[in-house]
Amino acid sequence: MRLLMLLVLLIIAGCASYGNWQPTVDPYGDPRAAYIHQDQAECRQLASQASGGTAQETAKGALVGGALGAATGAVVGALAGAPGTGAAWGAGLAGMGGGIGKGLSAEERYKRVYRRCMQNRGHTVLD
Repeated sequence: MRLLMLLVLLIIAGCASYGNWQPTVDPYGDPRAAYIHQDQAECRQLASQASGGTAQETAKGALVGGALGAATGAVVGALAGAPGTGAAWGAGLAGMGGGIGKGLSAEERYKRVYRRCMQNRGHTVLD
């Protein structure tokens, strides 16, 4: 069960990563067009710091969700006569849900900060 949960979380972390994503910048009429590449590199770094990293946030969400799910699952399992099984299922399901939620939230925060950074530097951002 633990191995399965770990594999699923690794897959989720891989799917929810921003990788090489960057906003599309329109250079037409941009007085700072010569600085687009430099600004992208700097904004990418700032966005990475602001988001906390998708993999790291996914892991945090999985740990918190897993702990809460284990406690809840143990209570439900105890009512059914199998607290250990309930805790395992609760940890697995809530851990995956927490990991997905935190990972996607970190990715959206990364994109929002990246876009805003480029716009604040005077560039027209299309997406």
